[in-house]
Amino acid sequence: MGRIKTTFIKRKTRELLAKHGDKFSADFDQNKAITNQYTDVGSKKLRNVVSGYMTRLKRKEE
Repeated sequence: MGRIKTTFIKRKTRELLAKHGDKFSADFDQNKAITNQYTDVGSKKLRNVVSGYMTRLKRKEE
């Protein structure tokens, strides 16, 4: 069983995907840097969760 993502995480990730979707990939470390560049998420943990969810969506897309 995995952890359930909050509405905030899903909304932020979908916004990033809509605006900058072509810049993201299935690589977590690259997504982490891009997420840090395009958002002002307050904590490192939230940034990593958003990046992980983005990685999951991009792998599912491929």
